[in-house]
Amino acid sequence: MHKSERLFQLVNLLKGRRLAITAKQLAERLNVSERTIYRDIQHLQSSGVPIEGEAGIGYLIAQCDLPPMMFTVAELQSLLLGTRMASAWTDPVLSEHASSAMAKIEAALPEHLKQQLDDFPYVAASFGHTEDHQRFSSTLREAVVQKRQVRLHYKDAKEAYSERDIEPLGLVYWGGKWTIIGHCLLRNDYREFRLDRVCDISLLAHPFELTKEKNLQHYIALVKAKYADEAEKTSP
Repeated sequence: MHKSERLFQLVNLLKGRRLAITAKQLAERLNVSERTIYRDIQHLQSSGVPIEGEAGIGYLIAQCDLPPMMFTVAELQSLLLGTRMASAWTDPVLSEHASSAMAKIEAALPEHLKQQLDDFPYVAASFGHTEDHQRFSSTLREAVVQKRQVRLHYKDAKEAYSERDIEPLGLVYWGGKWTIIGHCLLRNDYREFRLDRVCDISLLAHPFELTKEKNLQHYIALVKAKYADEAEKTSP
């Protein structure tokens, strides 16, 4: 582990603790020697980080405002993957914000971390996510935020066309395709609609309200319970 990364992790371990943590515990968490921890503590203190405590008792950081901590390489890679996915698979507004956020992070990185990000092997290809899909995503996101009904012009797996008014609760990416989760006014129940099968979408003026049994978290809980029940029935 690079020293700068270890120092950031050390500060994060000390920051916000109510009770002191010993050098031995810190050494075990960071997989280094206690002597290294003592040296790092001295370095941070001399740099102005308000670390309180002493050897044999423990350390903590006094209550104060500290600048945001640098991310670890693994954390940066996770953020990079997330921003790439947002850029490739959502609407232009979210894509732009994701790219902007990552650019700000990359601008503050030391060169050795930038190189590791350049070598990151994950790619989020945007094949199949057309301009129509982006427009539909944007409209749906607006409808979910404003809690307004939408009208879907939809083509199902059998190429049959239908028109549905729904209360959109959110979009779920199951892997491969985005799915719109909504409360269908015709069926008065949850329904799923694949985004790639939407032919057109209109934002309606009619508002709606969420309830305990009509929200995205409730739907996800029902799906989890269904799969858990099916797994239990098929288990030996």
